[in-house]
Amino acid sequence: MNVSEALIREIVTKVLEEATGKSGPGFVRQVDPSGIIGIKTSTVKCEPFEQEGVSLKDVVTLEEAPRMGCGIMELDHTSFEWTLTYDEYDMVIDGTLEIEIDGRIVSGGPGDIIYIPKGSHIHFQTPDKARYAYFVYPANWQEMA
Repeated sequence: MNVSEALIREIVTKVLEEATGKSGPGFVRQVDPSGIIGIKTSTVKCEPFEQEGVSLKDVVTLEEAPRMGCGIMELDHTSFEWTLTYDEYDMVIDGTLEIEIDGRIVSGGPGDIIYIPKGSHIHFQTPDKARYAYFVYPANWQEMA
């Protein structure tokens, strides 16, 4: 049997992509056969969302995590209004995240966690740049919004 260099390269590339989680999502993650997923948040590149200064990237699929969603969001000197149709936890990675509700502000910095209950009508905002991880239940928050 004659194995071409191209076939060997394809096999090695696929094995490396699966081992590092670099295939598909465009960021580094490790997927264990048990279902455990490790994500290097510093490698996640967010994509523009509905408004200038707002970007995000979901880091798990509904197939991988059908009950809870997770992603990274970035705000750059902006504020945007949102009504949550799901429960959400936000963990600030960098900057200052402010959640305004009824004229009051709940603020968090790096390492802080903010919980926002389903049905809340809020403004996500930041006086600078903020990067945070969001965790939502249920996972299909985009279909419910």
